[in-house]
Amino acid sequence: MEAYKQWVWRNREYIHSLGSLANGLTWLLPEKFSASDIGPEAVTAFLGIFTTINEHIIETVPTTRAHVGPSGADTSLSYPLLISILKDLETVVEVAAEHFYGDRKWNFIIATEAIKALVRLALFRNTGYKMLLHGGETPNDDKDPNQPVLQNRPGHLDRNHRSGNQNLYNPWNMEGRAMSALSSFGQNARTTATSPTSSWSRRIQQQQAVIEPAVINEKRTTLSELLSEKGVKGALFVMGEVLFITRPLIYVLFIRRYGIRSWIPWAISLSVDTLGMGILSNLKLWGDKCKQIHFSQPERDELRRRKLLWALYLMRDPFFTKFTREKLESSQKKVEPVPLIGFLTEKIVELLVGAQSRYTYISGS
Repeated sequence: MEAYKQWVWRNREYIHSLGSLANGLTWLLPEKFSASDIGPEAVTAFLGIFTTINEHIIETVPTTRAHVGPSGADTSLSYPLLISILKDLETVVEVAAEHFYGDRKWNFIIATEAIKALVRLALFRNTGYKMLLHGGETPNDDKDPNQPVLQNRPGHLDRNHRSGNQNLYNPWNMEGRAMSALSSFGQNARTTATSPTSSWSRRIQQQQAVIEPAVINEKRTTLSELLSEKGVKGALFVMGEVLFITRPLIYVLFIRRYGIRSWIPWAISLSVDTLGMGILSNLKLWGDKCKQIHFSQPERDELRRRKLLWALYLMRDPFFTKFTREKLESSQKKVEPVPLIGFLTEKIVELLVGAQSRYTYISGS
């Protein structure tokens, strides 16, 4: 396994391009959207999982000094990979369930969405209640090039008030390294004065502590700490994230109850999305202004991405059947006489109609 990892690291650019090409070509497989043929979706899922694992290996290239999580290890490392694999498998589950069980496929889709929701809720908790990026597939490491100083925000609360002088400097900048070196030097001097017979190995370890930057051992924020630090804003932030995480599960539960052609699941899903996004986008209007929540640049990008996902409501029934499909077909007929453009438009409409027949392609989860 280590040899394979080394090969992936050395050829990461080639593997990334090959994975993207292979995933794109799967859309051209024959019988791609056939309800009776599981093969194309199985091939797509296999290639997706293979690409996901390779991307995970590439993104976890070992470094000399890695960031250490709340308990000395990155406990959330497996969650993004698990979420990506679940998303690759869910279409196969849907097609297989439809092939063997017909309309009862929604029971299996509900199970899949429930598992994803539980994994995302666990990730949300284990990361200290930070916003999930791309549904949890991208780690939220608080890196913001426009904000070099860590701000008092969910998932990275200011702990100087709780721990005195323990974290008064950042060990990753030059000033922090100097302070760390001086502190270690003072500790060495005290140790030498009180224990002149200390072992040679302990002196070597202390010298290494002076040379190497300290490793961040960040304490994970708990829900009670978030609420005490941010008050109403913290509670609303958690509510907005939970609504985003559970919205797909709520949607399929109502689909099983009322059917895919009913407006009730569509309207309830849109309402949940609107409420959750409204809360996250207007946190500055709620509660005490001194307990403001600051979003990093990746988190602001994530909010914009979630707003773009609302376009999927145009592809969901019953809106698609009653409005979108009619517009697509009329547009296709208008450009059909035009060489090449008419052919390409026909294929695009065919792909859109086929993708719309799969819940997992338009679920936005």
